[in-house]
Amino acid sequence: MSPEVEEKSQGDISLPQLEAGTLSEEEGSGSIRPLVPVPGAGSGCGDGGGAGPPQNQDGAVASHGNGTVAVPVVERETWTRQMDFIMSCVGFAVGLGNVWRFPYLCYKNGGGVFLIPYLLIVFIGGIPVFFLEIALGQFMKQGGVSAWNIAPLFKGLGLASMVIVFFCNTYYIMILVWGLYFLFHSFTNPLPWATCGHPWNTPNCTQDFRRTCHNRSAVQAAMTSPAAAPVTPSNLLSSTPQLNLSSAHLLLNGTCMEAEGMRSPVIEFWERKVLRLSGGLHEPGEISYEMVLCLIATWIIVYFCMWKGVKSTGKVVYFTALFPYLVLVVLLAHGVTLPGALDGIVYYLKPDWSKLGEAQVWIDAGTQIFFSYAIGLGALTALGSYNRFHNNCYQDAFVLALINSGTSFFAGFVVFSVLGFMAAEQGVDISKVAESGPGLAFIAYPKAVTLMPLAPLWAALFFFMLLILGLDSQFVGVEGLITGIMDMLPPKSVLGSLRREVVAAICCIICFLIDMSMVTEGGMYVFQLFDYYSASGITLLWQAFWECVVIAWVYGADRFMDDVARMIGYQPLPYMKWCWSYITPFVCVGVFLFHVVNYKPLTYNTVYTYPLWGEALGWALALSSMLCIPVTVLYKLLRCKGSLRERWQHLTTPVWGRHHLEYLAPESEAKLLPPAGTKNTLLFESVI
Repeated sequence: MSPEVEEKSQGDISLPQLEAGTLSEEEGSGSIRPLVPVPGAGSGCGDGGGAGPPQNQDGAVASHGNGTVAVPVVERETWTRQMDFIMSCVGFAVGLGNVWRFPYLCYKNGGGVFLIPYLLIVFIGGIPVFFLEIALGQFMKQGGVSAWNIAPLFKGLGLASMVIVFFCNTYYIMILVWGLYFLFHSFTNPLPWATCGHPWNTPNCTQDFRRTCHNRSAVQAAMTSPAAAPVTPSNLLSSTPQLNLSSAHLLLNGTCMEAEGMRSPVIEFWERKVLRLSGGLHEPGEISYEMVLCLIATWIIVYFCMWKGVKSTGKVVYFTALFPYLVLVVLLAHGVTLPGALDGIVYYLKPDWSKLGEAQVWIDAGTQIFFSYAIGLGALTALGSYNRFHNNCYQDAFVLALINSGTSFFAGFVVFSVLGFMAAEQGVDISKVAESGPGLAFIAYPKAVTLMPLAPLWAALFFFMLLILGLDSQFVGVEGLITGIMDMLPPKSVLGSLRREVVAAICCIICFLIDMSMVTEGGMYVFQLFDYYSASGITLLWQAFWECVVIAWVYGADRFMDDVARMIGYQPLPYMKWCWSYITPFVCVGVFLFHVVNYKPLTYNTVYTYPLWGEALGWALALSSMLCIPVTVLYKLLRCKGSLRERWQHLTTPVWGRHHLEYLAPESEAKLLPPAGTKNTLLFESVI
């Protein structure tokens, strides 16, 4: 039956709107597509509200003589091989947090005991949301924003994820810039952070930080010698500025005290050469042009890794995702041969069962999982949207979770074998050298490398691995941002006609301009502000909570499980819908509230406390994504016409794509609109 333009007077019975239900067959073509009334002719409450055809992400709207408007469909790009998707997810989700944060949390929270809360939350929080995001992208065939056409009222979830991933792309690249800078300086012998006497060093720089606590006899002999003056804090601190000591620590009253003013060359290289640290956020200082060059080089590399879309990304990730594993194996093989390595590994795994009763252990486990699994950023949804419709994303989610968590656990052996060696060389307890975050990557590990034979080789290998680990997380994150933007651009417009390469270049340039604030002398303070607030545990937990609520309670958990079954050919385990409906939201709320209640003002190195205006700026970064969800809901409800129930019904009706017609029955998803508001109503075909 051919669709016709029907003349209807105002007040006649309404037309049924079927996002994937009412089908029309074009004359002569036999193709079946859904019919959607023009907004403004019906309720005046479309996805975007207002008059005019709804936005179509798949193609342009073209008028036909039979009274319908056909939408030519541009086939969505897909991965060349399914392994491209796996490698991209591994490259994106497995990043620096797996190497520099998980091992420290495991050591700090009871060693092997930490794996109990960690694995539990992986199965009730990490995997369910990870799978939800990938499956949503694959099912809707859209990026992080348009995928929420599954419940258009909550499209703010997509906008929030775009804001978060934009912030991540902006500040995360600075880690690559610092890594690249260290890599360039690794090709010198001796390493510049191994010795004092450089222009950036202070008179208090000392190379030998071996503690004398373990050698009490030597200290006691010096104290009891008749020729020696008594060792007291007063005469210790009255020495000349450039202290000629064989150690930075002396035994006083049976404890180790760090001699005041002594500075390690690696700390001075980091703070005075790399960062050129100013006095605070209020002192931006001068731009470091060496860092600007590294920043430009890094953004150019990122751009050419993803400018052609998944076809280019899928090729690059084979190297960027696999090479770090090779380096980790080499570093572990070398690390376990070092003296003290076994002690470090024992410290890493030694169980402390009393820790299970501490709330902080469970909070650290939950926060680490949501952070390391890259949940809430929209990039996983974007990567999933390039899958073939019947790809087994359920199996992929478990495989990727195993790789992610397994990498974190394995990296702990690499890190703590070296930290154990470093502690043994310096004669200190391993708790004194255990670090996480940038402190591990740019202070503790570089210091350990200086104590090894062939130090430049191991330094270059470590920083190259660091660069590659962060690189794929960076360019896949940018890929997620670009995908979301391209899906949102209106067709048949100046913006819609932009090539992907141009959009990618514009995004990279905008991020680069913001990054210029982080290559100044006060750049580290700006970096910490972004890191602490914009993509913190609070924002990611807020995002994950609403994703579960919308899918489970607005769209329907059973309904989504059926959709997944149609894609993969069988029903996933029921525990998935239980997690989406109850368990995961509960976990998110619990960890979220703990973060809020235990909030502490941001500090740098426990010395500098951010001013109130700096904290306000940080909270503005956090709220800029968190408020996207409620503000969008309120905006759509206010723009829509009808009773509150009618608005809710209309705005929670999914907007289907053409590919959904392969399995949705013609009678499904029916929705009656209010009476037509104009005499003539045009029906047009939509593929969104």
